[in-house]
Amino acid sequence: MMRAIARLDIKNEWVIKGIQLEGLRKVGNPIEMAEQYYLGGINEIVFMDAVASLYDRNNLFHIIERACRKVFVPIAIGGGLRSLEDVSRALDCGADKVVINTGAVRNIGLVTEIANRFGSQCVIGSIEAKRDGFDKWNVYVDNGREPTGFDVLTWVKRLEQAGVGEILLTSVDQEGTGKGFDNNLVEAVNKSVNRPVIVSGGYGEPKHVEALLKKTTPSAVAFASVLHYRKSTPFDLMKIISDAKLACESGK
Repeated sequence: MMRAIARLDIKNEWVIKGIQLEGLRKVGNPIEMAEQYYLGGINEIVFMDAVASLYDRNNLFHIIERACRKVFVPIAIGGGLRSLEDVSRALDCGADKVVINTGAVRNIGLVTEIANRFGSQCVIGSIEAKRDGFDKWNVYVDNGREPTGFDVLTWVKRLEQAGVGEILLTSVDQEGTGKGFDNNLVEAVNKSVNRPVIVSGGYGEPKHVEALLKKTTPSAVAFASVLHYRKSTPFDLMKIISDAKLACESGK
């Protein structure tokens, strides 16, 4: 079953949202929103520290602890996790998975260390992808601001070899636009690795899910704006995914 995931990007105790990871604005309280999405039937929740790179550390541990008292679906935490000690603390606070981006770019061996210590199922490799010509994408860090010089399709294979259990694939170009997913990007990554791929960035309306599934089938879709601005409920989104799958299957 394809999962619906709520993505909460957090800055200074507030859930924030922007377009292409810029122009960020406050949209709500992370604990209240996480509980609301859980009660609405969301499959999983990802908490991302949007400013971790500024401080070189994750500041969400206390939020995860509080969220876990009310939310009983898998929780992932990302942003500023640079060591086994950071990961251990995140799991001790109640997170089920950790999301690694800059930490992996700086030291790919960290991914292997985490997988060996806690299991591959615990590690999500995050990729912030920007287009660089036709069917080519580059890897960025720092909320899509800093280029790494890595090609996305090469890098995702390195993450797989290092031991990640899943890939969180964010299209910086599409993120927050509501204009649809970068379907070519998702298809290319899905074909490159044998790992579940979580798609993030671009959802605006039901036809976008159907267009995606006509191209390729990711493991999950991460939703943000559509939930934060109450355009759809988790139940709505899961029905949209189900209907899109049926439409694609009947159209074959």
